[in-house]
Amino acid sequence: MSEGNAPRPDKVAVVEEVTAKLKEASAVFVSEYRGLTVSQLADLRKPLREAGAEHKVYKNTLVKLAATAAGMEGLTQHLTGPTALTFVTGDVAASAKALTEQAKATPALVIKGGMMGETVMSADELRILADLPPRDVLLAQFAGALQAPLVKTAGLLQALPRNFAYGLSALVQKQEEAA
Repeated sequence: MSEGNAPRPDKVAVVEEVTAKLKEASAVFVSEYRGLTVSQLADLRKPLREAGAEHKVYKNTLVKLAATAAGMEGLTQHLTGPTALTFVTGDVAASAKALTEQAKATPALVIKGGMMGETVMSADELRILADLPPRDVLLAQFAGALQAPLVKTAGLLQALPRNFAYGLSALVQKQEEAA
């Protein structure tokens, strides 16, 4: 016999597992999987794994307890209906892109939103995140933006002595003509 309303040990273990995953993840996305087959769920998990994310299904009541324990109460607004969580420990933008691409290919998969850090995200914000270029492209763009003023400055510094030499040469030539 169980004591009053004491939770079963297996449920406590699931809440602890989800709490740990929420604390470890840099972002968590919530999607509805109503109508997806087991093979479609498997097809969804592969690109997410490659992007550094894990897609799992848990009971909403247990996820709500875990979200509260992890300090992520904002996540609970997305937990209605048959939901799955995508825990992101890798590239957040790449994981968002993988999830949104799967949602486009499989209309039964509906993105509901999520959290990144302490920020609650809507489905639209998650799609915007998915449209960001990959991390290495962003870093290259940033490096290019830093390099551009340096290249311009180097060109100006090279032009100064060259222009001075042209000016000096013209002055010498003018002096020689005058003499």
